[in-house]
Amino acid sequence: MSHTAATLDQTVPFPGAEAPSRQYDIDANGIRIAIHEWGDADAPPMLAVHGGFDFARTYDLFAPRLAAGGWRVVSWDQRGHGDSEHAELYSWDADMRDALAVFDHVGRGGPLPVVGHSKGGALMTQLADAQPFRFTGLVNMDGIPYKRNIPDIAEHERSKMMAKDIASWLDHRRRTSDLQRKPGTIDELAQRRGRMNPRLEVEWLRRLVTTGGFESEDGWRWKIDSSMRFGGFGPWRPEWTLMRLPGLPMPFLGILGSEMEEMGWGTPPKKVLPYMPLQGRCEVLEGVGHFVHVEQPQLVADLVLDFFGGLK
Repeated sequence: MSHTAATLDQTVPFPGAEAPSRQYDIDANGIRIAIHEWGDADAPPMLAVHGGFDFARTYDLFAPRLAAGGWRVVSWDQRGHGDSEHAELYSWDADMRDALAVFDHVGRGGPLPVVGHSKGGALMTQLADAQPFRFTGLVNMDGIPYKRNIPDIAEHERSKMMAKDIASWLDHRRRTSDLQRKPGTIDELAQRRGRMNPRLEVEWLRRLVTTGGFESEDGWRWKIDSSMRFGGFGPWRPEWTLMRLPGLPMPFLGILGSEMEEMGWGTPPKKVLPYMPLQGRCEVLEGVGHFVHVEQPQLVADLVLDFFGGLK
């Protein structure tokens, strides 16, 4: 499924935000994935991975600051998000395969510096644990889940849980197969998102509508597939990300906000520090929420640039 992108005249301006310099598609295992790039095409690449129910253009404020530091910032809309194609099913593993397609396209087999926010940070932490040779370093921006404890249950009970989860997801997919997201004005969609992102400025939320939504005859809708829901499909638990941190062999930087909010993981920074890898450190930003790179784009960009600058 594809939608008509908002024109430049429709995009709500926001101080410091810039549209990507280049946009194109790649094929990832039969799914069309939309790529967005900021910065000089000949500059060294850095990957930026967005969070769940977000899209690459949520980096319009952050990526230009990284590009100004001499990087070609490459982000992509995950399947079912933004300008990428909708799929029949969504899963953590499918997102991982799509990410590998982007790594192969951008890195040509060589390691890359990677930044990930929220789900994108958790996704990249798992990939860094499985295939560390793809990373020169990893920055995880508030993507270190901690909330749920791993259940101490017998193996046969785990298989029952998985069957129940799969049935639940398939029932949801059946119910939502023909649904469309509710239309509204730019202000109405911004207001809806603001309920989950109460710390973000209204004008920024309005811009998100015009970069992550599309306009039709009855109003604006978010581009995200209406069949998607938090949690996705297949076995995955948030706390598994935390368990992977100690074994990461590459330089690692965690950036956490101290303020808890609905779309965040509810991760107390003090719970993360004991899990830092040998080449890792964690920066806690006081008075900042889950979207650290939107609330404090220059501060976070400076941390990232300093971190990767030391690895060149």
